[in-house]
Amino acid sequence: MSKEEQHIKQESGLECFKAELTEKDFGVFSKFIYSEYGIKMPPVKRIMLQGRLLRRIRELKMNSYSEYKDYFFSKEGQEKELLHFLNVVTTNKTDFFRESVHFIFLNENVLPNYIENKNNGVFKVWSAGCSSGEEPYTISIVLNDFALNRPNFKFSILGTDISTQMLERAAKGVYQASRVESIPYELKRRYFLKSKDTSNPTVRVSPQLQKNLSLNYLNLMDSVYGVNDQFDVIFCRNVLIYFDRNTQEKVINKLCYHLKKGGHFFIGHSESLSGMNVPLKHIKPTIFEKL
Repeated sequence: MSKEEQHIKQESGLECFKAELTEKDFGVFSKFIYSEYGIKMPPVKRIMLQGRLLRRIRELKMNSYSEYKDYFFSKEGQEKELLHFLNVVTTNKTDFFRESVHFIFLNENVLPNYIENKNNGVFKVWSAGCSSGEEPYTISIVLNDFALNRPNFKFSILGTDISTQMLERAAKGVYQASRVESIPYELKRRYFLKSKDTSNPTVRVSPQLQKNLSLNYLNLMDSVYGVNDQFDVIFCRNVLIYFDRNTQEKVINKLCYHLKKGGHFFIGHSESLSGMNVPLKHIKPTIFEKL
């Protein structure tokens, strides 16, 4: 057993739980996760899934993974447990101003060009896979700052995610103070409110950052997205890495259907669109323009 697996066992309490997620049951869950959500779950993820499902098994007062599996795939389980299951199995890691080159490009290139071309509508941005909200709130900081001396500049931001738990956190807009330490002081002063609880220092995003932001559930594996807008910019960063190549291409094409011609598309620095049949032109690493 690797050190990582041992750590997962210790953190999850698996050492005190005798039952294990068998390879057969893991295969059933893995197949379901991939077919419904496009997320790859190779055999090396079995211990990880085992640890995460343990929390739900304990909450439901069940005695084994097999019992949980039978419940999950029952009619009642599919109605009541599906969202809990998704919240457990999805990975959500994000930060404010993560991969900052994208926000610099947005501020220094995309927005000035938008103004220069005398666009009078609403500048629209989509954060696909917004997790707990750090990405759409960072976008909101950039757009609010850009609008300070431009009263006619209007914008809206859509954040979507498959995890209802993450969307709830994003809607609250409350974070540990340590999460915003790297943000410049002037931006923190302008856009974050400090809690008075010194024993648990937190910050809350200002109402200004939430004013033009909407948050919705969306599964990128759906054949059609319930989104009516056409966007000037789409962020889909560090989401594609969980899909295989064929699924990545399908997802990008569906997202691009909602991207304006000339609009910009951002992906994560560990992702690549090389060789894909998508309507995007490479501008610079991880930044693309809709053809």
